[in-house]
Amino acid sequence: MNAQSHKSAAHSPATGEIRPLHWAFLGSVPYARANELQDRLSAAVKRGEAAEHLLLLEHPHVFTLGRNASSEDVTASPQWLRGRGVEVFHTDRGGHVTYHGPGQLVGYPILNLSPDRRDIRRYVGDVLEVLIATLAEFGVVAEKGEGPDHIGLWVEGEKIASIGVHLSRWVTTHGFALNVATDLDLFGGIVACGLQDARMTSIERLTGQKPALAEVAAVYAGRFADHFGRRLVAIEAESVAS
Repeated sequence: MNAQSHKSAAHSPATGEIRPLHWAFLGSVPYARANELQDRLSAAVKRGEAAEHLLLLEHPHVFTLGRNASSEDVTASPQWLRGRGVEVFHTDRGGHVTYHGPGQLVGYPILNLSPDRRDIRRYVGDVLEVLIATLAEFGVVAEKGEGPDHIGLWVEGEKIASIGVHLSRWVTTHGFALNVATDLDLFGGIVACGLQDARMTSIERLTGQKPALAEVAAVYAGRFADHFGRRLVAIEAESVAS
């Protein structure tokens, strides 16, 4: 990975100013709608017509399959899915299959990694470092998994956060999922992250506490801006969704 300091500020090539990062906690957003928002914002960032964004939210029940997943990774029957209201989506992000749902903080950074951060391994590592710092604020000590099959964050052998990203012309979409107070039983309908024996955990399970997603989102946003050297700008959720 690039050895450049994570704390160095990212400057706009045109103006030399520190780049603003617009962020909002959007609450519950259907998965298809979140994809539309990412597509619109990433296209605008590529054209130089929009600021970078950090979208933080939760989804209704959904299984998402990354580029490395197959339909067989969803082991639940159609009846099981219907009974629990779980949708299934194929996506262009990296990784295998995972679950998103209420009580889970999902983050979608829309960043332009040009000109100084064009290193996908570094980017994934940076997103995970921000999650580690965020979890520490809530009394959880997590570490990165070892090897390509264990990408994400783990606590004593159980997975608490997953990551799967997509880059186009060095503009990022998709991102991470952090189990805050998630119904972990829903992971039983998939081969989570392509690992037959993966066990999932959450902040609530580890600490007995159930912090509000908006609170966790605010901590993450601040840590993210510091780590990537952006100037954080809070915006109204309605301005993103419009």
